[in-house]
Amino acid sequence: MEKTLTLREPSKMLILLAFGAVYIFWGSTYIAIALAIKSTPPFLMAAIRFFVAGIILFLWCIARGEKIPDKASASKNSAAGILMLFFGTTSLIWVEQYLPAGLCSILIATTPFWFILLDRKHWKDNFADKFILVGLMIGLVGIVMLSANKGAINWHGGKLQVISFFVLLVGSALWATGSLYSKYSVTNGSTSMKASIQMMAAGLFALVVSLFAGEFNNFSWGQITVSSIKAMLYLITFGSLVGFIAYVWLLDVRPPAIVGTYAYVNPAVAMFLGWWILDEKITTIQVLSLFVILFGVLLVNLSKYKK
Repeated sequence: MEKTLTLREPSKMLILLAFGAVYIFWGSTYIAIALAIKSTPPFLMAAIRFFVAGIILFLWCIARGEKIPDKASASKNSAAGILMLFFGTTSLIWVEQYLPAGLCSILIATTPFWFILLDRKHWKDNFADKFILVGLMIGLVGIVMLSANKGAINWHGGKLQVISFFVLLVGSALWATGSLYSKYSVTNGSTSMKASIQMMAAGLFALVVSLFAGEFNNFSWGQITVSSIKAMLYLITFGSLVGFIAYVWLLDVRPPAIVGTYAYVNPAVAMFLGWWILDEKITTIQVLSLFVILFGVLLVNLSKYKK
């Protein structure tokens, strides 16, 4: 049976606040990332963001008297954190060097499709549902529409843009993989302790990648601007400490498909803020692609919403 409830059903208000944090704060992180990487290398920025947030949360858990999880639990949470936060979120951070934040948010909207495709425990039910099959096909149409938008991606001369397009799709799949692994793995520790380990592991992994990528070769700490520092502080507090904790907690108390509905709201928030703050253009094709993808997501999750 699918684990949808904890031993004690949380209050509806707490659930609504958690969804609000994931919906709004994560939608705004696309813009904060774009501002942060203007003067900070992407992998280093990810390392700072995740490790600082993780160590703050870890120390808070220790101060509350929580026990450090056993090695097996710590290893499982570290693996989930690296999948979600490095391969998932850090791929987004790297990609935003080459693609607009609004466009990235539309690609991330495909994440619920990956939940369906990768959730092996529910393959039998999922692929017997005609709405899910139709929804997956419609979502694919939306991705094709978006990729055909010549104003967003230069398929002939923009090599890094093309690579970024596929990196982000793979990153979305790995985010879903890590989320499902986090949900179904039996581990010890509170939600906060699990999240702290996941963030610290992802931060350390990103630091190692930063070193091997040569980001420190021509870098000085003095080059980081005030706006980038403010953006990183926002990402640490609202993107990681508030948003990610809310997300991990929701995975414990609600089905993954329902938690994945943040994909409906995040793109709209990101596109609006990208237009307002970063002067990004919103094309008709982008808007149509977003609606097509989200309609596919709706069909994919329709049966779960009914339940």
